[in-house]
Order: sequence, then structure tokens, then C-alpha cells
Amino acid sequence: MSATEIDFYELLGVSRDADGGTIKSAYRKLAMKHHPDRNPGCSESEAKFKAISVAYDCLKDPQKRAAYDRYGMEAFQQGMGGGAGQQGFGDIGDIFETIFGQAFGGGAQRGPRRGADLRYDMQVTLEEAFHGKETQVEIEVSKHCEDCHGTGARPGTRARACNLCQGHGKVRAKQGFFVVERPCPNCHGRGEVITDPCRSCRGEGRIDTPQTLDVEIPPGVDTGTRIRLSGKGEAGPQGAPPGDLYIFVHIAPHAIFQREGTTLATRVPISFTQAALGGEIDIPDLAGETVTLSIPAGIQSGKQLRQRGAGMPVLQGRGRGDLVVEIAVETPTKLTKEQRSLLEQFRETETGDECPESRGFFEKLKTVLGA
Repeated sequence: MSATEIDFYELLGVSRDADGGTIKSAYRKLAMKHHPDRNPGCSESEAKFKAISVAYDCLKDPQKRAAYDRYGMEAFQQGMGGGAGQQGFGDIGDIFETIFGQAFGGGAQRGPRRGADLRYDMQVTLEEAFHGKETQVEIEVSKHCEDCHGTGARPGTRARACNLCQGHGKVRAKQGFFVVERPCPNCHGRGEVITDPCRSCRGEGRIDTPQTLDVEIPPGVDTGTRIRLSGKGEAGPQGAPPGDLYIFVHIAPHAIFQREGTTLATRVPISFTQAALGGEIDIPDLAGETVTLSIPAGIQSGKQLRQRGAGMPVLQGRGRGDLVVEIAVETPTKLTKEQRSLLEQFRETETGDECPESRGFFEKLKTVLGA
């Protein structure tokens, strides 16, 4: 939790609509609990005592409280909460740094920060997502300069401490009744400046370089899967550690299968005789094996058959999802004379009981229309 996120009401344990008496009572209880005289030698209690004093001094004053309610901590950063010379607040950066481990104003730190993380989008086929694969990516990324070893200073020289912040990387300024720490504008928080920059990298400490990286795509990846390559991102300035490279996976459309998580789905057309009489169909799966599905007699278009364990692998887990096959009964469009003759003979024997859904529909239609 940063100091900018501290809530004075929460610090005192009161609601935002608490009246002055409630705030005062809450402060007195906490002040008694954390008073240095009751906790001799306890730096944490001392810091908490100072912090609740800061909160109470703000909330007990109607003007300061109104400014805080409207603008939050920003009111005091901009000097809206009161004039210079306010007493009793001390250095709130030091107080909250002791309690929350971070200085007010975002925790400015000395020295350069790690390099930026990079993103690379990779498209893989459904078969590659099923089996996984090892591949390579080519990317241009900044690396530490070999001539200056990432320092940014000309070989044989070194950076000097910043004169403005005395090497601390941050400066303090009084705003309203707070003393606020900010990154040093001269060295940008590094704590040092380079007077004789390296000619190869011009003081950046890094140079853009083409890189070929090995990437392992695990079985079961899906669109949106993110693979992290630690330390393969952009190099940090002035020798700081590099960031990470994130590979974002995208699965290419497949001609046969559609994917939903670990489930594979496909649509299989069968002849009307096979639908009527039943039988079996064989479907090759992505594992290179054959899945045999039993077709029950009388199956209708749209019926789904499920084969457990014939879908996609579970990413970083065990087992596989399911294969779902949607049946589409195909009506023949080309018939021989013999086939047509046989079908006509079949039609002559029909009673309507062979297709109960069709017969039921027309009977219902007559009833509704009164025909």
C-alpha cells in the first residue's frame, strides 16, 4: 500500500460521515494504545502514533477535512489543505515509509529501474497447440552495451553523484503542510549523472540488437495463453536488470475442428440410410488416432455425440477434454433408377409412424388452423 492510497478515516477506524466527537474519541483510543511512553523503544508504535496524529490534525479541522474529502491526498500535494508553516505534521514521507515500507509520493527509488517488458504475438496451428512444439522467434530488443557494460559512461570513466540530490535520487519540497519527496529532476531518480557518455550507446547503456530466442510451446495452449521468458525483455538503463518477454499465443482457425477450451467440436454429415439404420463412423483425431462413434438408429440432424478424452490436452495438467460431434443427416441428390425404385417402394409402405415428429407436426397444424 503506497502512502498516496492511505485513507485518514480508515487509519482512525471511523466512517467518512463521522462527527467531530467520534473522530476525537477514536484518535484518543489509538493515541493511548500507540503512545511512545506506553511502548518504549518500539519504532513501529512511534510511527503509528505520528501517523494517526497526522490524520487527526487533518480531520479535526473543517477546512482541511473538506479539502481532503474532495481531493484526497492530492489536496495536500498541491498545497490546498492549508498554508505553509503548519505544525505537528512533520515529514509524512518518513512516517508512512516506516509504517508501510514506502515513501509518500510513490516510493521514489535511487538508481535506474529494470527494463521494460516486451510483447510478441505468435500464431500456432491447432495441431501445434495439441502437441506443443519448440520454435524460435526473432526480435529486436535493447541489450546492454558491450563497450561500457551497460553503465552508459565512456570506458575508463564513471558516472558521478548528482549535485542536486547528492546521490539520493530524490528531492524534498514543502507543499502546504507536507514535505513531499519526488524523483530528482536532474538525474531522473538515478542518483548519478554521466558527464562523459559512451560513444557506442550515447550514454543509454543499451543498444538495439536482433535476437533469436528459443521458445517452448507447451501442449494445450489456447488463444490468450501467455508464455513468459524471464530476463529477455528490454535492458534496463545504466546497467539495470532487463525486463521480461511475453509470448502471446493465438490459435489459427482449423478446417475441421472448432475449439472451446479443452473441447473439440466438429460437424459430420452422414447418409440418410445410415441415420435410419444406425452404424459406426470413424473420425481421425489430432493425436493421429481413430475415434469410432456409434450411430444409433433413427438419429436426427443436430444430435450431438460426445467422446470423452478425445479433445485437447489440459494445459500443464493431465488428461484431455472431449470431442463433440454434431450429426448432419444428408439427403441424397443423385439417385440411380434402382435406388429411386426402391425408395418409391418404401414410400408405398409408409404409415406415418416411421417419422412421428413429422406426423405430429401436421396433425397439430390442422388442429390449430381448424382444418
